[in-house]
Amino acid sequence: MTVAFDPLFRDLNRLATEVFGSSRAPQAMPMDAFRSGDQYVVQFDLPGIDPESLEVRAENNTLSVRAERRVRPTGEGDAETSYISAERPRGTFSRQLSLGEGLDLDNVSADYTDGVLTVTLPVAEQAKPRQIKVGHGGGGHKVIENSGP
Repeated sequence: MTVAFDPLFRDLNRLATEVFGSSRAPQAMPMDAFRSGDQYVVQFDLPGIDPESLEVRAENNTLSVRAERRVRPTGEGDAETSYISAERPRGTFSRQLSLGEGLDLDNVSADYTDGVLTVTLPVAEQAKPRQIKVGHGGGGHKVIENSGP
């Protein structure tokens, strides 16, 4: 086995952060957010997360996501497990997003498939763009499409 010398103690610092930092401060999770038709979709990369540990909440215009990747127990069976390399972050992952007005928070849905948590936030009916009839002098009406933001 080869051991690389790191004069800046980068590996020791990373290990200390994983061991001592992960239980105190939740780690962030990468995400994508986009609008698709009449809904917003947020996808979080969470490979290896126990689905039972997932917690998704939408309240007071805040979306909160929390998940946990547990440390694999050592000493399973007769053979003791000792890591040669442990680079995957473990512990608690957390993210909060501020949501704008005009979302239907009563109909938020979430799905965890293939290591990706997908949260769908529908646009509230009252926030969707509408066509408005514009009248002009002679009583005739012309329909003008008003495509909101």
